Amino acid sequence: MSKISMELLRDINKDTIDYQDNYDGSEREPIVMPSRFPNLLVNGTSGIAVGMATNIPPHQLGEVIDGVLAISKDPDMTIMELMEIITGPDFPTAGMILGRSGIRKAYETGRGSITLRAKVEIEQKSNGKEVIIVRELPYQVNKAKLIEKIAELVRDKRLDGITDLRDESDRKGMRIVIEVRKDANANVLLNNLYKQTALQTSFGINLLALVDGQPKVLNLKQCLEYYLDHQVSSLDAAQSLNLGRLKHVPYSRRTANRA
Repeated sequence: MSKISMELLRDINKDTIDYQDNYDGSEREPIVMPSRFPNLLVNGTSGIAVGMATNIPPHQLGEVIDGVLAISKDPDMTIMELMEIITGPDFPTAGMILGRSGIRKAYETGRGSITLRAKVEIEQKSNGKEVIIVRELPYQVNKAKLIEKIAELVRDKRLDGITDLRDESDRKGMRIVIEVRKDANANVLLNNLYKQTALQTSFGINLLALVDGQPKVLNLKQCLEYYLDHQVSSLDAAQSLNLGRLKHVPYSRRTANRA
């Protein structure tokens, strides 16, 4: 496990959380992890159950921690003020988020949709031809399937102006090369690619989580507030356990330890 993942389990042996039977009653399992960082927002999650679904995007760890600290100091801060700290989702494949309205709606209401677009560059070759270079893809877009889709559109003559398509990605990063026919306009072609392929997609945000065992749609501030409440409860439990153990330590040993 990575070092940060161990923070999910820290103090789990100090009665910080409750346990329940697993599916067949053969073992006991944690109801929730102690989680010394807001894992639900940092790593995101998605899932479907009967009549409900959750789709939470990942966020930048530092921003989320700063957001938690901010509301702990100022519980009355607004979501708009919080958005100055947590600026938006942070997708591992990078790409670009178009506009802020979708983010704002999701953070204020718990539901919203954002438009994701690949990061591309248009380069001019020495022979005068233009080349579209794809550097980053929208979240959850498969590179191989994207290339296959573009090739299919060209083959079926639904996309005109492409003379070559190749993948030059290496350990240094992604590089999908789309060569543009000399008499074609690269910007027009790129707009068609956005419309017909996964170079532009949408991501539906649904901040649905279990609160005291009940599904609830949360806004951004509520997500952080419930996390803070969980941490206070966990730390109180750990402190109570430590005090209980301390009562059973002989006075002479406690004095020696302090010395």
